[in-house]
Amino acid sequence: MVDSAARPKRRADAERSIARIVAAARELLSADPNAKTDDIARAAGVGRMTLYGHFGTRAELIDAALVEALRTGDAVLSSVDLGGNAREAMARLLDSSWQVVAQSAALLAAAEEVLPTGRVRELHEEPVRRMTELIRRGQEQGVFRTDLPLDWLVNVVHYLLHGAAAEVRAGRLASSRAADVITRSVQSVLAAPQENP
Repeated sequence: MVDSAARPKRRADAERSIARIVAAARELLSADPNAKTDDIARAAGVGRMTLYGHFGTRAELIDAALVEALRTGDAVLSSVDLGGNAREAMARLLDSSWQVVAQSAALLAAAEEVLPTGRVRELHEEPVRRMTELIRRGQEQGVFRTDLPLDWLVNVVHYLLHGAAAEVRAGRLASSRAADVITRSVQSVLAAPQENP
């Protein structure tokens, strides 16, 4: 008969093992979206069988790593002051968003390869909500355009952020310039028509 006192210890061990695997997946996939599962297991200090005991497929592992990356990113973004003038708040949000995207761009690329599009969108629900509310407020303040659909404007901002990450990875955009390029591009796209040159 199994000692019932041993069960919580096994569960705690399993939770620690899962946390190590997810952390290793985040680290390796953020450096290389094609990182091998065996390398992730090795970096986590677990065997291949242990990894697959917790994550039945590579897609499940990538999903868990992306969930954790987005949770960490949301903690950063939720601390950004979005009060006051929406244009200034957008500049602050974009600066922090770029830092989050830059850290997870390769991981996101891995996720887009193996996860359904709907799942990636679902995981970005909170960043999308935050951006939507800020753009809507900017429209109400008269500083952001209202002649294009709100959902389109939100998507354009996210395309620009992720496009900049791809340009940095490809060596066509210096990482040190990315935040400024993104901010100026987004502000130009969002500007109310009378503010455009």
